[in-house]
Amino acid sequence: MHKIVIIDDTQINLTLMSHLVQKLGGCEPLCFSESAKALEWCRLNDPDLIIVDYMMPAPDGLEFTQLFRTLPGKADIPLLMVTANDHLEVRYRALELGANDFLTKPIDKTELLGRVKNMLSLRNSQKKLADHAEWLASEVRTATEEILAREREIVFRLSRAAEYRDPETGAHILRMAHYSKHIAQNMGLSQSDQDLILEAAPMHDIGKVGIADGILLKPGRLSPEEFVIMKRHTQIGHDILTGSASYTLQTGAMIALTHHEKFDGTGYPNSLSGEGIPLFGRIVAVADVFDALTSERPYKPAWELERAVALIRDGSGSHFDPDCVEAFFMCWENILEIRTRFQDDE
Repeated sequence: MHKIVIIDDTQINLTLMSHLVQKLGGCEPLCFSESAKALEWCRLNDPDLIIVDYMMPAPDGLEFTQLFRTLPGKADIPLLMVTANDHLEVRYRALELGANDFLTKPIDKTELLGRVKNMLSLRNSQKKLADHAEWLASEVRTATEEILAREREIVFRLSRAAEYRDPETGAHILRMAHYSKHIAQNMGLSQSDQDLILEAAPMHDIGKVGIADGILLKPGRLSPEEFVIMKRHTQIGHDILTGSASYTLQTGAMIALTHHEKFDGTGYPNSLSGEGIPLFGRIVAVADVFDALTSERPYKPAWELERAVALIRDGSGSHFDPDCVEAFFMCWENILEIRTRFQDDE
């Protein structure tokens, strides 16, 4: 049922137009002799067509049109203005304010019905177009979500590939990624950046696939020569991931390259310092070191929390960005929950 709002301060005109509109079938006329009351009704409801007389007590037809078009969601609703033949300036102004068409006094019945039919046809087309646009938007959202889900799976599986040659576990990857997200959150980063670091951080050590087993799996301390080789995993990881069209992989490349840089410039591979180290690299540095310290490895037992916490605090300003360290301890309850949720397999 099409709702047609008719506004005229003359009752006989309201009765006439209401009677004619009803003849069309499928139309419900809603008559108002006061434009202010009509405007209030329109604010709360969605009519399919407005027919408004120009010559009315304030707000007149022009003022009503201007006010109506400012209402949320009313910009596309057709509006017919009733004017006299000699009201050209009024018509020009009405078009500027958002009127779609005009009815000329005295009203011709055939003209009224024809113009109402045309406006309702326009309204139907608008609704179909809007429905189709919403359907397309929904399809795009679904497709985008599926693409992102596949990308996340690829990233995780790519990260897991390094595990088969590395004593670190899949739980480590999940823990440090979630630590990183919470640090980012407490540093005031946007939700999109929080999600990005969660997805990209697991690739931080992908470059270890290029390190020889004799070094990567060595149970004891590395020699200086072996450590030089081990440090290459940052550049290897960057080289594997860089050049991708995926922003997640681009971010993973940056993290892989910079997560062993130190705030005081003594890290590797490029001896970056301070804010010269990308923020994501600084965040992951804290998350990765903390989890490595508190996790058991073939070459070391897990550190007690107190000892690991002391090292992180002592490293603030030298190894780590002080802001990242502060954010890390701001989310300490989350850190403990993540450690419990993603435990290493026995």
